[in-house]
Amino acid sequence: MSKPTSPFTKEQLLPQEEMIEVARKKGKLFIGIPRETSYQEKRVCLTPDAVAALTNNGHQVLIETNAGLGASFTDREYSEAGAEITNDTKKVFGCPIILKVEPPSLEELEHINPQTVLISALQLKTQSKKFFQELAKKRITALGFEFIRDSDGAYPAVRALSEIAGTAAVLIASEIMSDTLVGSGLMMGNISGVPPAEVVIIGAGTVGEFAARSAIGLGANVKVFDNSITKLRCLQTNVGRPLYTSTIQPKNLLKALRRSDVVIGAVRGKDRSPIIVSETMVERMKTGAIIIDVSIDMGGCFETSDVTSHDHPTFTKHGVVHYCVPNIPSKYAKTSSLSISNIFTPYLLQIGEEGGIENTVRFDRGLKNGLYFYHGILTNKSIADWFDLSYRDINLLIM
Repeated sequence: MSKPTSPFTKEQLLPQEEMIEVARKKGKLFIGIPRETSYQEKRVCLTPDAVAALTNNGHQVLIETNAGLGASFTDREYSEAGAEITNDTKKVFGCPIILKVEPPSLEELEHINPQTVLISALQLKTQSKKFFQELAKKRITALGFEFIRDSDGAYPAVRALSEIAGTAAVLIASEIMSDTLVGSGLMMGNISGVPPAEVVIIGAGTVGEFAARSAIGLGANVKVFDNSITKLRCLQTNVGRPLYTSTIQPKNLLKALRRSDVVIGAVRGKDRSPIIVSETMVERMKTGAIIIDVSIDMGGCFETSDVTSHDHPTFTKHGVVHYCVPNIPSKYAKTSSLSISNIFTPYLLQIGEEGGIENTVRFDRGLKNGLYFYHGILTNKSIADWFDLSYRDINLLIM
């Protein structure tokens, strides 16, 4: 009679080693915050309160002298919060983690050490191929904060700055209207016996929603145009009241433009904002009407728009005042800095708790989405396509 065979091999019957999870070691971060040198950029990434939260958790923060002055934060406030203050720019750029609002210039990149972690905006449309070649050469790991997603899949930094831009557009329009030399001398508010100001908003995204909230709050008569019915429906729901909405039909839009006192353009495109309002349509608007082109950083959605600056923000064409300043949030530097700091601080604390950027992006998909360079390897397909560069999937690099 044959001997029965076991379904297991001898090796399988022996005690096996068991893999156990090892707790991730908490890391100490050394963060450098240089003073912003981009034209008219006054914001700073971290407020003194945020610095205090980081230093109280054992992290080190080095700040260049007067880095927060444009946002009304003094060196003394940062020093009392636990930061080290220095006037040596190279020393700040020598930190293992660099935190900036604007991306570094090519001159600033020269001061950055190899293997540094860079966290800033990317602003793809303003970059050159050489910028990415320098990042690769220094094997830098870089995150663009406009690409970081939260747990809901939204882009927190983009939304926060869009909220500011939308609210600011109405405040700026109100300010221009009250100037009898440039504007019409009207008040945005709804005064008894006086017809309210007519505000037209083109684009029902975050900028459009917050512009509508602010204009309605001041008592203006608001009309919103967008080709997405879903966005128009969401805007009405979020605003909490019914208001005039329409798809972008030339006849309806022109009728609204001819009666408008303020027109806010907040339409974004894939590579460039589409031109929604032609020069002929602008010619038919009221004398003294105001155009606020929030889309100017992507080319503008008015055919008559030309880029202006915070120093000289307006020009008049066909009797219509145009405000076409890119980077509107930097006009309200303290509010913008507080908003950015609120986004950065939890991520930095998380990176410290999990032992560094590599462990964090391995488990945080939203933060991983913001990564566009990993140890000098390009990981963003959009950048690769735009500048004809090779890239690798970040999921193949971080397992």
